Amino acid sequence: MSAALQVTAFGLALLSTLFLLLATCTDCWMVNADDSLEVSHKCRGLWRECVTNMQDGVRTCDQYDSILADHPVKMVVTRTLMITADLLAGLALATLVLGLDCITLLKEDPCVKLKMCYGAGVILSAGSILGFIGSVWYAVDVYLERAMLVSHNIFLGVHYDFGWSCWLGMAGSTGCFVASVLLTCCLY
Repeated sequence: MSAALQVTAFGLALLSTLFLLLATCTDCWMVNADDSLEVSHKCRGLWRECVTNMQDGVRTCDQYDSILADHPVKMVVTRTLMITADLLAGLALATLVLGLDCITLLKEDPCVKLKMCYGAGVILSAGSILGFIGSVWYAVDVYLERAMLVSHNIFLGVHYDFGWSCWLGMAGSTGCFVASVLLTCCLY
């Protein structure tokens, strides 16, 4: 039972870590589309901004000037939290691989392997919390930006939505948290 739970937690953690990495690297955290004309579809990400022409499907991306340039706080904080979450999730996966019962390394001491699984669960939990805070921080800021435009009557037919990268970050963080619960609470 313990080995099956470990493998399930490892599979979920691996998939969720991939989601976190994709969310960090992709460029569609905030969707800005024009309702009236439906000519273009703009995605803003952590690293660049891309515009897709809806008529011919041509996509052009503009890199942000520099990583060290002045950027909005939401972008800097989200970048920092997501990169830290990616690193912690990767460290947790490496620790978990060594702690799995099906791996023959450290086979003579099962207590050490169990502690490695617990440690991986704690590290994964910390990474999932940071990733979730980063994703939600960005989503809340997108919502507040939209609410500010509406309250000042600057709406002009443009709407802001959460992009698929934001949802991917939230899903990856949630999956990492579930995997950490499986590792820390269900192994005995």
